[in-house]
Amino acid sequence: MRIVSWNVNGIRSVVGKGFYASLSSLAPDVVFVQETKWTDGPKNVFPEPLPGYQEVHTSSKLRKGYSGTLAYFKEKPLDIHFGLEDGAYDEEGRLITLEYPEVYLIGAYVPNSGEGLKRLSFRMEYEDRLLAYLKKLDEKKPVIYTGDLNVAHERIDLKNPEANVHNAGFTPEERAKMDVLLASGFADTFRRLHPEEVKYSWWSYRFHARENNAGWRIDYFLVSERLLAKVRASEIHDEIFGSDHCPVLLDIDLQ
Repeated sequence: MRIVSWNVNGIRSVVGKGFYASLSSLAPDVVFVQETKWTDGPKNVFPEPLPGYQEVHTSSKLRKGYSGTLAYFKEKPLDIHFGLEDGAYDEEGRLITLEYPEVYLIGAYVPNSGEGLKRLSFRMEYEDRLLAYLKKLDEKKPVIYTGDLNVAHERIDLKNPEANVHNAGFTPEERAKMDVLLASGFADTFRRLHPEEVKYSWWSYRFHARENNAGWRIDYFLVSERLLAKVRASEIHDEIFGSDHCPVLLDIDLQ
């Protein structure tokens, strides 16, 4: 199975920037998309799905043009679920779970702690409830968890670690939550396959950051440890443009 995840920073915008062609070139079986910024409503028609795929999406019920996730898939899942176990956080359109016979696939857009860390406490609560959800699913069958996780876990995962220790995405609190998640039976596939490689998945639109490759690795594929031996590739496609993020890809043999 080949899975792609991409934060598009606005689905309408990226569709006009070669989105379908870029995804088609990667030939995925499943795609998770974050930050669609889509608002459902009677006058809003969601963009046509990726040709050859079915599509489901969830959007923020609290603010227009905010958050939102979607999933494209060739093979229909056994079940589709939005939010956490009790639907928590679906009011912000942050999580889609696809259940297949061998695995749960989860695409997430983790809350940003925000300027001045004003949502850090909200983020910490989210992380705790998400971990409980992932562990409960993992007791039933293995999990693949992907998306914009809004944290650079280690110093190697961003260009300027010293300058960002107290900024959203690289605080000790956020990094500690990733520590706990990985210690709970999940593996960061890119870092396990490429322990020393410096590669980023997000760049600010300011200060020519992408041109200078002054980025952050905040888009991940995490898998249950027992799946790690089945991973064939975990890649960051920084040659693909259209958003301030680039797509990340996982190839895994689930047979």
